[in-house]
Amino acid sequence: MPEILKGEVNIADIIDYKIIGNDMQLIEIELDPKESVRAEAGAMMYMGPGIKMETSTGGGLFKGLKRAITGESFFITNFTYEGEGKGYVAFGAPYPGKIICLDLAQLGGSFICQKDSFLCAAKGIEIEPTFTKKIGAGLFGGEGFILQRLRGDGLAFVHAGGTIIEKDLKAGEMMRIDTGCICAFAESVDYDVTFVGGFKNALFGGEGVVIATLRGPGKVFLQSLPFSRLADRIMAAARYQNRDESPGVAGIGGKLLGGMLGGDRSY
Repeated sequence: MPEILKGEVNIADIIDYKIIGNDMQLIEIELDPKESVRAEAGAMMYMGPGIKMETSTGGGLFKGLKRAITGESFFITNFTYEGEGKGYVAFGAPYPGKIICLDLAQLGGSFICQKDSFLCAAKGIEIEPTFTKKIGAGLFGGEGFILQRLRGDGLAFVHAGGTIIEKDLKAGEMMRIDTGCICAFAESVDYDVTFVGGFKNALFGGEGVVIATLRGPGKVFLQSLPFSRLADRIMAAARYQNRDESPGVAGIGGKLLGGMLGGDRSY
């Protein structure tokens, strides 16, 4: 695993936390005076007195653009406790699933994540884009083309949809996985995307035209319900119900859901 070089990354704040809930989880971060946690814009659920919010690009225009490339918000919000004693701030997961704590100091200083999985991290953790090796395959790889690298020596938290499956791959051990079902993996794991063989498999298999390949050694976190899969099913159901000229209760529900997903808040 890569080592953290002196001067290469900032020293992250040491934070305490607790994960609350089962399938709709949130995380509550406890802060000492002057400690900070950074999170995606809009992820905050609640916070105690003494917490100061500061939204910025997190280090200039270029860093904001790098996060935007990975599918995250251009802006990032820092929450700093300026009171006495202990402060707290909580962040909610965007859809059903689990929150994973990554102690980067114990994971070689960096970890690779799906492009939209980042939730929050101690101040000092950097988020960088990284790409698949084969650009030709990556262009058709959906979630697998652009990834995130979390770098630092503190705690970072990512969100996985559905159930978490944790694998520890041995040296040379290989897995083939749907690109959307990968949540995060160690820097030591070799990652690639390859085209699905066979015209019928690619056209009618329902798994897309590429599949991800992970080869150990290293730790891998998989998710059973990628958000893209959930969104596809909801939108497909909404479109089906909207075709009904005389919708019943189910049809009306589909129209309402479709309207809300489309940004119509008049309901």
